[in-house]
Amino acid sequence: MATKKTSELEIEGRTLTVSNLQKVLYPAAGFTKGDVIRYFIDLGPVLLPHLESRPITLKRYPDGVGKFFFYEKSCPPYRPKWVATAKVYSKRREGDMHFCVVNNLASLVWMANLADLELHTSLSKFPEMQRPTTIAFDLDPGEGTNVLQCAQVAFWLKEKLAKLKLESWAKTSGSKGIQIYVPLNTPITFDETKVASHQIADAVAADHPDAVVTNMLKSLRKKKVLIDWSQNDDHKTTVCVYSLRATEKPQVSTPLTWPELSRLWKKGDPDAFRFSPDDVRARVKKHGDLFAPVLTLKQRFRK
Repeated sequence: MATKKTSELEIEGRTLTVSNLQKVLYPAAGFTKGDVIRYFIDLGPVLLPHLESRPITLKRYPDGVGKFFFYEKSCPPYRPKWVATAKVYSKRREGDMHFCVVNNLASLVWMANLADLELHTSLSKFPEMQRPTTIAFDLDPGEGTNVLQCAQVAFWLKEKLAKLKLESWAKTSGSKGIQIYVPLNTPITFDETKVASHQIADAVAADHPDAVVTNMLKSLRKKKVLIDWSQNDDHKTTVCVYSLRATEKPQVSTPLTWPELSRLWKKGDPDAFRFSPDDVRARVKKHGDLFAPVLTLKQRFRK
């Protein structure tokens, strides 16, 4: 019978018991739980500001990628006392839910020890749960397309947003597509951003009907890119920048500058959009947090 091998880590004055650090969570790369924890520790300075005060849904892979996983919305009752929670009313469940909130590095490491590979956060901050800080668009390639077509759609979307005098930032999803964030950081509601994002997505689709769709039906998505605007909702979460993804080999949702996205698109190699944990470490060392303006830039959406 297998037994857990435990050890202790000192994180910012807190002692954490972690287990099975040698357990391989990404078999194709030999990437272990210890590697996952090390990645999150290394990225903590740029990752934590994007997690702060945001309810998070855990996506746990106890036996590694390619095997059983589950989403965990309610923060586990065995959490340490220094893991913050956010009490959020759920219309669907007709009651309060208590989500984990990652406000310190120890909390992030604790979640990594639970094999929470992906960090899915709200677009709003607790306690102002009806006030999104950003509009998000998820560009998802349909059958017969890939991330290169997503990049083209990203530029069309950027142009549409610029006409509304809105700046936008791009990141890889870490999986197959690209995500566009429009920082607001001003008073607005999800009711407003959901309508606005739908209208903007539809406008891009109307200009490029052979390449873009906004309806999620898979039968309509062949050889087209879906602009998923539906993430702009108080009960939805989106994968956080710098999060790992449960891909065959570890990949990261990585911020890109628009000139860089253009260079990658012109290069024509879908694999160039894949960034490993080591790639991202090097990028952060060189550039800092390319997604930092999303946290602070104040923009108002004008109808």
